[in-house]
Amino acid sequence: MLTVISPAKTLDYETPSTTADFTMPAYLEDSKALIDELQQLSPPQVSELMGISAKLGDLNFGRYLNWQPKFTTSNAKQALLAFKGDVYTGLAAESLSGDDLQWAQQHLRILSGLYGLLRPLDLMQPYRLEMGTRLANPRGADLYQFWGRKITDGLNAELAAMSRPVLLNLASNEYFKAVQPGLLNADIVTPVFKDWKNGKYKIISFYAKKARGLMSRYLIQQRIDDPEGIKAFDFGGYGFQSAMSSAQEWVFTRDVAEQEEG
Repeated sequence: MLTVISPAKTLDYETPSTTADFTMPAYLEDSKALIDELQQLSPPQVSELMGISAKLGDLNFGRYLNWQPKFTTSNAKQALLAFKGDVYTGLAAESLSGDDLQWAQQHLRILSGLYGLLRPLDLMQPYRLEMGTRLANPRGADLYQFWGRKITDGLNAELAAMSRPVLLNLASNEYFKAVQPGLLNADIVTPVFKDWKNGKYKIISFYAKKARGLMSRYLIQQRIDDPEGIKAFDFGGYGFQSAMSSAQEWVFTRDVAEQEEG
């Protein structure tokens, strides 16, 4: 079983890495092609393209200019430890053991607008480029056209080596659209996290994102490599609800009291 998650806008390159182990991203030539396009933009154009403030536009303009094709531990950091945000708050990768990180390296992948597909220990230079960005490029009008079926092919290659070809989708809709399910040689299971609010269970974005990270951590620490093992997930007060689930969407809920206490 292979799990995919989304990246985060917030990055941490100040905190020292908790491991000296690292690998290199698989699609750096593609990343360089995107950087070449981004380096042609001015700071105001970066802000307009991404719908961000002038300050953030300046920051990311500088990131693109400083991006180097040679990755080292001086200019890059392991992806799982560099990303911050709601998903990564739940995952809390900085407290994982070395063995945990090595297991994650084999079973967890991060979808990325710039890097395509990242393993947890792949070095990553700082960037911001959401998958939904409409960046015109030689392959099309946006990043979905740029990546085409490359991400799907990469996932297929890894799933083919696994005893149980199942893809666990813990990514957002924006990022999972970069995967082509019809071409994926695996069953797909998408966990859905719902909290009790105003008399019914509903998806609350902030909590759902954190829950995706909590489940990722649960899988890593419990070494779960079979989808049936997911049903025992109870981090943060969530519980599996078979009556609310379908074959492809597995629903996990929690009530208000558990939410506030957790």
